[in-house]
Amino acid sequence: MSIIPTTPHAQYEREKFRRNSHFPELWLKLDEVKDPEIPVLSLWDMGILKDIHKESNNITVTITPTYSGCPAMDVITEDIQKAFELDNNNDIYKCVVKIELSPAWTTDWMTEKGRNQLRGYGIAPPNDVVNGELEELTSDTQVLCPHCHSKNTHMVSEFGSTACKALFQCNDCSEPFDLFKHI
Repeated sequence: MSIIPTTPHAQYEREKFRRNSHFPELWLKLDEVKDPEIPVLSLWDMGILKDIHKESNNITVTITPTYSGCPAMDVITEDIQKAFELDNNNDIYKCVVKIELSPAWTTDWMTEKGRNQLRGYGIAPPNDVVNGELEELTSDTQVLCPHCHSKNTHMVSEFGSTACKALFQCNDCSEPFDLFKHI
């Protein structure tokens, strides 16, 4: 009997990789590190945390930015290093953060928990496009409003608060909101 994953294939593979890690305590430690632009999301839920390796008291954390020019990478690197400096077990770690650009980050790596956290924060995740294509935003694209859950929305601008978002507005509750673009 085979088990059929209910999550998208890319996320299923990421979760399997994490489950099989020899360093579960390090993954849990990094769950405390949040994305500085969207502080409700952990690096894992955002999908940028790729790998953790430990040898003696040396830790290497591999991350993939949402795009190569992401301005948050320096802050994320510092936050990862601080997470191990402030270890509660009084262990002293030397942490190196490695940035990998290939394969490129994709919204498929975001966890379902992360997508739900985006909604709760007022940002529509990419899979909430209800009318139109995920990959191509047009003036006809409609997105589920994260505030009132209406499908009656319209795009205000192809560009939102950051390069990875588009600005929408709900026609029912009148609230503006960002859509995290499918990448």
